[in-house]
This record gives sequence, structure tokens and C-alpha cells, in this order.
Amino acid sequence: MRIALFTLEAAPSAEGVARFLRQHAGQVVLIGRSDPFRPGAGGSLQQGWRHLRRSGPRLLPFLWANYALPGLRPGPTRLARLAAAHGIPLHETRDVNGPETAAAIRAARPDLILSCHFDQIFAAGTLALAPLGGINLHPALLPRHRGPVPTIWALAEATPRFGVTVHRLVPRIDAGGILGQREVALPAASTASAAARALHQAGVPLLTEVLAAIAAGTARETAAGLLPYCPFPPPALLRAIAARGLRLVDAADLRAAWSSLAAP
Repeated sequence: MRIALFTLEAAPSAEGVARFLRQHAGQVVLIGRSDPFRPGAGGSLQQGWRHLRRSGPRLLPFLWANYALPGLRPGPTRLARLAAAHGIPLHETRDVNGPETAAAIRAARPDLILSCHFDQIFAAGTLALAPLGGINLHPALLPRHRGPVPTIWALAEATPRFGVTVHRLVPRIDAGGILGQREVALPAASTASAAARALHQAGVPLLTEVLAAIAAGTARETAAGLLPYCPFPPPALLRAIAARGLRLVDAADLRAAWSSLAAP
């Protein structure tokens, strides 16, 4: 099976993506890399201001550690090094539904599109470029915690439950049918950042199982249903998390983010 992988260069998924590529490099024919601070998404300053107005200052260290920090390392990024090592074309994905990406997908001729920690929504026409459509790895137990930062919303619950879901890609955020799901036990004091890293890594074996089932024609899809969308969190939710002594990011997360993006 030929796979087009779309992802971000970000701390939460860096190790998970690296593990997936080590196991499936022979199947990956294209890597699409999105820049979370690309001009089309507002750039770093406009996005920072937007997050500050919407979520307050408590969210900014989480975003900086997990998304801005990778850009501070000199030289080729980890994803670029992995792509070069395995001979996989790396496509800078400014617009996943634009003509440049369509041309890259057609040239790679994937059977399946795989999204892992990707921040753009695939249109139906883009998904149709792969005969088997697309799937996504989401670090939450869908249909709960649909949205961009699910580990923060899970952490906010009185009894947090963490897990990973592989689901079909549709032109709506985290709304496709579920192909596989697994609950993951994490330490009680886990930060939202540590949980995100652990869940992306825990999702790799589940992805492998789902890919094998798709290839064999035995994959079973369960309707996800729809619960409320969980956007970037409001200040009240972040204050409630802090009041319980829980954190979004700590010094260990900074060290883990810096080292994970430097690894081979």
C-alpha cells in the first residue's frame, strides 16, 4: 500500500511520526508538511495575538513549547532528515487543497492519505485523489474531544480518560467513521504536553493494525456520532485545570521537545 503522510513539525507528534516512518518507510511515497505559522494561517504574531485574546496567557507556553520551539533549532529539521534518509519527497503544504498539493499527490500516486497531527482540513476532492481515501490518527477517544488540543480538554475532566482513535477523513473535523480505538493509561500527574507525546506514540501500533486491515479488505468502520467540538480552550477552563494543580507544560516537556526534534 502506497501512503501519503501529512503532518506538522511539532513536539507532540515528532517521536510518533519518526516511529511510524521507521516501520513503514517503504510504503510512504510522500510527506506533506504543514507550517502551523504559515502566512495563510495568520503568521506567528497574528496567531499569538488571536490565542491570547481567545484563551488568555496560560495557553501561550503550551503553544510555544510544542509548536514554536522546533523552529529554533538550526539546520535541517528532524522530518526533513527522515524524509531524505528514506528517499521520500517532502512537500511543503501551504494549502492542502490547492493545485500544488494536488500535483504532488498525483505524482506520488498514493493508495491512501494518512493525516497525523495535521492542521488543515482535507476537501472531498483532495481525498478522492487517493483510491482508498484518507484516515487520521487523533489523540483522544472520539467522539469525545474533537478538535486541535484534545489532551487539554481530557485533562480538564474530573476523571481524565486518554486514548487514541484512527478514523476516516471527511471534510469535517474529526467526524469520520472510527476504524480503531484504544484507551491509554497515563500517569496521574501527566501534563497536557506529555500526554500528547505519549498518545501519538501509542497510536503507531494501532495505525499499523488499521493499515493491515485496510490492505486486507477487513477494516470495519463504526459511525462516530458527534459530540460538541472542543476548540482552543477558554480562559475559565485553563484556570480550572490550574486550580487542580495540573499543568499544560513543564520544564520536562521543554527538554523532551528540544531533544525529540534533534533525534535522528
